Parts: sequence; C-alpha cells; structure tokens
Amino acid sequence: MALKKPEMVLIDLDGTLVDSVPDLAWCIDETMKALDMPIRGEAKVRNWVGNGVPRLIERALIDQLDGHPSDVLFAKASPIFMDLYADNASKRSQLYPCVKEGLQWLKDQGIRIGCVTNKDEQFTLPILKDLGIFDFFEIVISGDTLPLKKPDPAPLLHGANFFGISPENAMMIGDSISDVKASRAAGFDIVCMSYGYNHGVDIRTANPDIVIDTFAELKGIF
Repeated sequence: MALKKPEMVLIDLDGTLVDSVPDLAWCIDETMKALDMPIRGEAKVRNWVGNGVPRLIERALIDQLDGHPSDVLFAKASPIFMDLYADNASKRSQLYPCVKEGLQWLKDQGIRIGCVTNKDEQFTLPILKDLGIFDFFEIVISGDTLPLKKPDPAPLLHGANFFGISPENAMMIGDSISDVKASRAAGFDIVCMSYGYNHGVDIRTANPDIVIDTFAELKGIF
C-alpha cells in the first residue's frame, strides 16, 4: 500500500524517535530502592511505557500493567522519580537507527514536521536537544501542552491547526495503539515503527496504514 505524500507529519518521541527506556528504567529502579521495594528492571519497564510518566510510576509500584497503587504510595514515589528523571532524561537514551536521515528527508521534501508526545515538556525538550534533533521540529506538543493527551485526537488536531493543514493531508508516525487511535480519531494517516513500545504487543494488530522498520524506509512508502 502506498500513501499520498503528506503536507505535515507529527512524530511521537518515545519508542519512535528515541529509545528512552534505559533512562526510565534506571530512574524507576532507583525510585524502588529509595522506597525499599524490589527493582523492576529494563525488560518490565519496556512493556510499561507509553502512557506518560505518572502511569509508568503507578505500574512500577504495583509491578504490573493494569491497576493502581495507593494514593499514599504514589505520592511518596512520584517526587523521587521526578527528581531523578530531571537529571537523567537523556543520559542513556539513544536515537533509533536512521532517525536523523529520515527527518532530513522529510524536511527536504518540504513537509512540515512536529513532535507530539505524552511526555511532559520539562523532559521532552532536553531529550530532543541533547540528542540533536530539536531543530527539525517547528512545533513540539508535549503531554502537558493541552488538557488532553493521545489517544485523544486533540494534540494532533492542535498540530494541524498550528500548520493550517487539514487532517486528510496530515500523517502521524508513532509506535503504539495510542498513536493509532489518536490518528484515526483525528483523520490522519498513521505509519508505525515495528520496534517501538506497545506493551509487548505487535503494533500490526492495531492496523496502522503501514509498518516500517526504520526511518530510512519513509521515502519508499509514498
């Protein structure tokens, strides 16, 4: 299936542009140690990310994907994690292969580029800057930019409005069911990366328009 070339692309951060799990897992484990709880390890954290930091902390506290810890425990853990992550958002994280080349190719095509993530701005901007891709984006829509996050379509429609481009001429690049749901609700085309974070489930089960293995494959899908 070939897609029509979009006028605008919004791109997810964690699991799409950046493998941020090594930093998140380190901060989760240090938080667990501070609470005298067992560390959780990178493999578990990899299955828990994708719905914002507060949800990740909740999952780590109960050691599973679904459910919630007590308010008291969460209130204790949250500031510990936030302090750790403020200093460790990009120390161990890395861009996925061919990300810079893919972004440059999109830019060379005259396609407008934005980043849309459920991660708070205080963490998002340093990661984009530290990993050298901040300047590719004309807008960064973070998890706290608007009252609603993905899978709600609001962040995507906000991006379309910013660029003055209609949703049928827009595309999202992501890695999770949340990205697919937001794109479908907004009327965007959706391309997903095969390698991202989707709670251990193959993203193909969510039926995005196309699944690719690296950003180098973008030029072949239009």
